[in-house]
Amino acid sequence: MKLQNLHTHTVFGDGKNTPEEMVQGAIRAGCSSLGFSEHSELLPPHHPEGWAMTADAVPAYRKEIQRLKEAYQGTLEIFLGLELDFDTPPLTSPYDYLIGSTHLVWKDGLYLSVDESPAAFAQSVREHFGGDSLAFVEAYYQREARVAEKTGCQIAGHFDLVTKFNEGGRFFDETHPRYIHASIEALESLLQQDVIFEINTGAISRGYRTSPYPSPFLLKALCERGGRICVTSDSHSAETITFAFPQAVELARSCGFREVWVLTQNGFQAASLSEFSEG
Repeated sequence: MKLQNLHTHTVFGDGKNTPEEMVQGAIRAGCSSLGFSEHSELLPPHHPEGWAMTADAVPAYRKEIQRLKEAYQGTLEIFLGLELDFDTPPLTSPYDYLIGSTHLVWKDGLYLSVDESPAAFAQSVREHFGGDSLAFVEAYYQREARVAEKTGCQIAGHFDLVTKFNEGGRFFDETHPRYIHASIEALESLLQQDVIFEINTGAISRGYRTSPYPSPFLLKALCERGGRICVTSDSHSAETITFAFPQAVELARSCGFREVWVLTQNGFQAASLSEFSEG
């Protein structure tokens, strides 16, 4: 078993490189397989603002990934995936796998971004939640709890994305009973859908965090409840395909996990963490 990344973005969305450049990056990193998971289109009235595909871009995305599957057969196994948001319209074509994510909260007739910037987060809390950061957090986890139901995903993307700008407790206390209740309730809801939770290193590579999502507290809770994990980089550039994978594997091990789930032609299968980390 060699390395695999299933959370990959390209110039079809908010990534920096073409799909083929990402393939080359995966080969250099020692991967045996790579999954593409471009951001799906979003329902009106939200506008993609450059980070999500438009409906017109989807056929070209599908065609290019299929071309790469054929071109690199025998060198790199490639999967066609999609990252669906809570506010994604129904799919009309099949994919090899789906990631379900919550990037937006709906409040006062507006979509509020969870992960745009610290300033945007602070503004949303101030103007729409009466200055109560934990109320924003609760609204996020209420949506996250239903993301698998809404999208039919196999993987829950960056489960605690709402903590992206919160290292050191900048906006809220992650040990507060309200935070614990909201996050655990969402985690347990997703477990009922039998999704795989990704350990996601993307915010580390982009300089927002020093540790992966989800937090150790949530990973331990997930392990205690028999949850499954995969390791992804949420890569937006060809140089970060396996960014901080050793750190993610060590985090998983320290939280009690011994297996990681990987996608194969026969579906998702378990592999030992040691096998995965050794490539």
